Amino acid sequence: MIITKTPFRMSFFGGGTDMESFFRENGGAVISTTFDKYCYVTVRHLPRFFDYKTHLTYSRMEYVNKTDEIEHPAIRNAMKMLDMHEIRLTYDSDLPARSGLGTSSSFAVGMLNAFYALKGKYADKKRLADEAIYLERTLCNEAGGWQDQIAASYGGLNRINFSSSGYEVLPVIISPERKQELNRNLMMFFTGFTRFSHDVHSTKKTGGRTAQLKEMYGLVDEAERILTDRVSDLDEFGRLLDYTWKLKRRTGEKVSTDSIDLIYEKGIKAGAIGGKLLGAGGGGFFLFYVQPEKQEAVKAALKELLYVPFEFEEGGTRVIHYTPETYISSEKGN
Repeated sequence: MIITKTPFRMSFFGGGTDMESFFRENGGAVISTTFDKYCYVTVRHLPRFFDYKTHLTYSRMEYVNKTDEIEHPAIRNAMKMLDMHEIRLTYDSDLPARSGLGTSSSFAVGMLNAFYALKGKYADKKRLADEAIYLERTLCNEAGGWQDQIAASYGGLNRINFSSSGYEVLPVIISPERKQELNRNLMMFFTGFTRFSHDVHSTKKTGGRTAQLKEMYGLVDEAERILTDRVSDLDEFGRLLDYTWKLKRRTGEKVSTDSIDLIYEKGIKAGAIGGKLLGAGGGGFFLFYVQPEKQEAVKAALKELLYVPFEFEEGGTRVIHYTPETYISSEKGN
């Protein structure tokens, strides 16, 4: 039996520039971090006592005899890609899916990590990120960028650069004290809305928003400067979040709604310096930058929302339980 633990991510700056249709021509970059909320994937070979050969448990259950019968596209394609058979897979999560935290990509990375471990093979972080991107963007044909799979695999606070030659992951080097201060100044709330990020991405026309994406790309340098320059006021990070959110709202018709705009307005009036909706937009989690002395006022103003405290994490995806199995497939190509 294998159990993997894979973090979720929050993206601060550069979201949208990780779309291949954009960065192959213009370059791109994001600053993001993973935090201490995780998805867990448990995988083992299914004992041969049942009248089905694969048992899947996620938001629903599937009992199938052939891989092609699996309805979940990521599981079906991953099993084909890595030649997996006779599987029992269970998915569990600290936070809801479709909420702007890269949950589907964290699942893809954690699942691939578990499959490799079940086969007795080690897959490094780059391989897991690359294959999760291929799984979601090519095999499943889902619209979206590359940052989620990379963040979930590598973990930590990083700048991820994108270019025609691929990507590179560069840790953002700041003191532990400054990083803790940043963490203390961030507040996350659940809006109660969920959406499929590929639906939001599909409403965005890259050609019409190239100017905004280029500006968002440029903000990554400024955000990194604020974080790494010890004499810079960290509150400038919050003000930059406010600016990038207003910029992002112009990149697609489903990025924001009247209800989301009202949430943001309440947070700012209560004392938040800036904030943004995490992920592609359309719902999920709101992140605010709030000085500690004003956080109770922001909680009170947003009392109808669920406040979710968190801490940054560094590990990325990992195998937390490994019990090897002796397995000989009963048949191939099923």
